[in-house]
Amino acid sequence: MSVLSEFKQFAMRGNVIDLAIGFVVGGAFAKIVSSLTGDILMPPVGVVLGHVDFSNLFIDLGSKHYDTLAQAKAAGAATLNYGVFINTIIDFLIIAFAVFLLVKWVNHLTGADKPAAVTTKDCPYCLNSIPIAATKCGHCTSELKAA
Repeated sequence: MSVLSEFKQFAMRGNVIDLAIGFVVGGAFAKIVSSLTGDILMPPVGVVLGHVDFSNLFIDLGSKHYDTLAQAKAAGAATLNYGVFINTIIDFLIIAFAVFLLVKWVNHLTGADKPAAVTTKDCPYCLNSIPIAATKCGHCTSELKAA
């Protein structure tokens, strides 16, 4: 089998296509969350904290003073953009929480959150796992009492 046909077979598996779709949707979702954070959540928080624009909080590492981050960037000044970093952390927390809720919901739908049925028991003599219906331990060959 050639490398090209192996790659085609790999790429056409459901897992890879699902992953690609998830990646594209995840990128779009990240943009929505960034907009939610920057345009909806942070302005009211900034007003409550004394009219602070988090996206414009920065420390100028040079000797000149700039009123806004845009001015500092336009001048090519070195800056520590801690306000943008705060927004990014909030973006991450929202995305992580949304993914957590999604995984929790999918696990509930698929039954993955239910405990697995018990299929083994411990041998009372050697403490190795054996099938629950076993009448003789396969490890120590002890006879077991019927449950």
